[in-house]
Amino acid sequence: MANRIALVTGGSRGLGKDMALRLAEKGNDVIITFHSQKESAEQVVAEIEKLGRKAIALQLDSSAISQLNDFVRRVSESLEKHWKASKFDFLVNNAGMGASIQFLQVTEQQFDEFVNVHFKSVFFLTQRLLPMMNDGGRIINISSGTTRFAQPGYSIYGPMKGAIEVFTRYVAKEVGARGITVNVIAPGPIETDFNSGLIRNNPDRKKILANNTALGRVGEASDIGGVVAFLCSDDARWINGQRIEVSGGINL
Repeated sequence: MANRIALVTGGSRGLGKDMALRLAEKGNDVIITFHSQKESAEQVVAEIEKLGRKAIALQLDSSAISQLNDFVRRVSESLEKHWKASKFDFLVNNAGMGASIQFLQVTEQQFDEFVNVHFKSVFFLTQRLLPMMNDGGRIINISSGTTRFAQPGYSIYGPMKGAIEVFTRYVAKEVGARGITVNVIAPGPIETDFNSGLIRNNPDRKKILANNTALGRVGEASDIGGVVAFLCSDDARWINGQRIEVSGGINL
């Protein structure tokens, strides 16, 4: 099927950037979103275009739930303008934020922001975009290894990702009649600028995490994008409602 279109939220950097590029390498056009890093997003668009695929970048603040309807409208207008289409094929809910906050220090404001970014926006963005998705499409949600093992400082983040994993199974059940599969991948520790580069900028922490991983290192962004591209391929059509941990075997 030619000219399939993927929408990757948070595609301007880190894991989302690699997901977008790997999807393009597999022959898909890509819509990425960015929060504030417009220049980085435009660079990703340029890299995708060098691969011979079409790409655009749209701004999205996942914490602003009231703006979701406007974003969905802009997606619809962009599909018509750039592809003469009304629907797309793959939705990758990747946008996120990180912070290490000890449980006793968590504020209600921080809790609400994590809920909005990591669960509420994913829930309602998926709901509102589903009518614009082609039958036989794919939804990929992003979770975390911290739903399987506890990491101090992640008492908001981990539970929100746990909600995403349950949400994934429910959506898979409800959209199965349309041939749309819904899966969730759970990366382990990844060396990116996520959470202010917590792993990248802390050699001791990085060493501990690497020593706890069967493959002896922490992950890189390039370890994740190919899994998303695979789940969006025809070869993955019978994988549905599953949590796939992509962590190199940490804390086995």
